[in-house]
Amino acid sequence: MPTILYPDTRFLGGAEADRAGAGDGIELATFDATRREQIADEVWRAADAVVLGIGLTITADVVERLDNCKIIIRMGVGYDNIDIRAAARRGIPVANVPDYGTTDIADTAMALLLNFTRGVSAYDNALRRDVVANWHVSHAPVIRRTKGMPVGVIGLGRIGTASALRLKAFDLPVHFYDPYVSNGTELALGLTRHQSVASLLGAVEAVTIHAFLNDETRGLIDAAAVAAMRPGTILVNTARGPICDLDAIHDGLKSGRIAAAGLDVLPDEPPDPNHRLIAAWRDDEDWIRGRLVLLPHAAFYSAQSLWDIRFKAAETARLMLTEGRLRNCVNGELLKEAGFGR
Repeated sequence: MPTILYPDTRFLGGAEADRAGAGDGIELATFDATRREQIADEVWRAADAVVLGIGLTITADVVERLDNCKIIIRMGVGYDNIDIRAAARRGIPVANVPDYGTTDIADTAMALLLNFTRGVSAYDNALRRDVVANWHVSHAPVIRRTKGMPVGVIGLGRIGTASALRLKAFDLPVHFYDPYVSNGTELALGLTRHQSVASLLGAVEAVTIHAFLNDETRGLIDAAAVAAMRPGTILVNTARGPICDLDAIHDGLKSGRIAAAGLDVLPDEPPDPNHRLIAAWRDDEDWIRGRLVLLPHAAFYSAQSLWDIRFKAAETARLMLTEGRLRNCVNGELLKEAGFGR
């Protein structure tokens, strides 16, 4: 009987979705590990498939132990916690689940943007401090008219496109940067395309990030990027934390170059509470009040998305193990380079 190994079941969800996706005749081996050593070598070596959450990294050292593995599946869109090159060298395809939370994440990005332009959390927090004295419109430091505000999208994949369509529905001019989408995408969707991040940032009043984390995007929003922004730009990140440099965001907020930041993801999760940006937010310092909103990497979260992510990951494993059918492969070119011809 083939076995699907779940090495890090701390990821939210439940066994019902896993079992439904895997179907009958497949065994599920579940662990709550954060390091390879917490799972015996013989378990790694016997696994027919690995379904990975966010609690563990599949390094080359782990891949070397996957003697029987036919596929590695990342329970999510991003796969930066898997060494896809090492997997390709051993002929192991890596797949993701690209369609589990598209609408949830796009909705969250839109909600964070509207939160600032309409002052929702700023007013709520002010009234909580003093419902009588603060009963006044002046307690939302970023509030502005949303209609007509140019917004930039970095990364026009599934989630970026869903976000762009939502922005257009709110009558916002949408700009984007993504060097990997085909020419003419901007014409099909009615967007304005930019050839560099700096060009995009200089043209918009808000930007929402929907890019993968890789060598090109790590630290993409740094001090130079902040300097390229229009004064008073709103920044939203629901993609990956390391895309944004927290020191650059701190300095941008302090200077006013960034009017507000809505961050669902951070470079370290949970963050260091003593980092100067986090500390200023935690202490509700006057200069940052109402200008920073943090979420606990929750943009994807809903009961429906949790079912989808687990069911579809298990289903992808089942299709590979029982039918030899591969879907959502993210290292196909690397497999070809390694001579495995997928």
